[in-house]
Amino acid sequence: MIYRRLLRNIFFLCILFITVSSCEKFSGDQTIPAYLSIDSIYITTNEAQGTASQRITDAWVYVDDEFLGAYELPARFPVLKSGKHQLKIWSGVKKNGIAATRVSYEFYNPISREINLVPDSTLKTGVMATTYQAKTSFTWMENFESVSLSLDTTSGSLATIKLTPADSAVTFEGYHSGMVVLDATHDYFECQTHTEYPIPYQQVFLEMNFNCSNPFVVGLFTYGTSILYQTPVITLNPTNGQWKKIYIDLTTTLNAYTAMYSFRVYFRAFKDAGMTKSGILLDNLKIVTRASK
Repeated sequence: MIYRRLLRNIFFLCILFITVSSCEKFSGDQTIPAYLSIDSIYITTNEAQGTASQRITDAWVYVDDEFLGAYELPARFPVLKSGKHQLKIWSGVKKNGIAATRVSYEFYNPISREINLVPDSTLKTGVMATTYQAKTSFTWMENFESVSLSLDTTSGSLATIKLTPADSAVTFEGYHSGMVVLDATHDYFECQTHTEYPIPYQQVFLEMNFNCSNPFVVGLFTYGTSILYQTPVITLNPTNGQWKKIYIDLTTTLNAYTAMYSFRVYFRAFKDAGMTKSGILLDNLKIVTRASK
């Protein structure tokens, strides 16, 4: 009898503890959350901005200028607010194609809208569109639609860069992409931008689409008054026949040496020893930075 009474008392205390804890959990400013759902983000461009190809992987979300977090798309997440609020979303990308270096891409405009949040309900934004910021400067673009290319092979290169045939299945978009074929005779390739560009001393990215069966290097020639540096930035690995979009950060390399005033982008590849023939496809090359004024 005493044992049963003790059990009842313990049970009662447990119920009391759970009730009090639950009350404390939702006391004060705590509320039942509303939810936001974002499917994807794409970009629209004009002719001067080149391709609308993008690889926006994340949404960096602010509500009333309060940062809620960066969410991989598609995303559904809680928001401890209700009623009307200002939503701002910055587009996120994988810098240098690396998942561990996700960043808010500063050259895309934030998406802003007023939203009405209802607790325990999901607000679906669906598919959203962004644009390039007005201050974005397109220092160089090459879309391989002209016979005259803005890339030159260097003196030691054994392979050349050509246009894909019209209506070729391997072309990314438009009529042509850039194509490099490596084989036993042409086992080394290197090309650079035809023009030197001034180092802007602010954020600089190279955007591009690529598809390769052979690793290749993207790097920079940087020029001073009496000195030249050739510096690799990233090595891109085979894509298994798939086209990929990448955002390559050139900023650190451009500012690695003092007294440098201009640069060229270069691409370099040695034929993989395990292959008799391999190739590299490029398209929609863009150097983007901020306009000085």
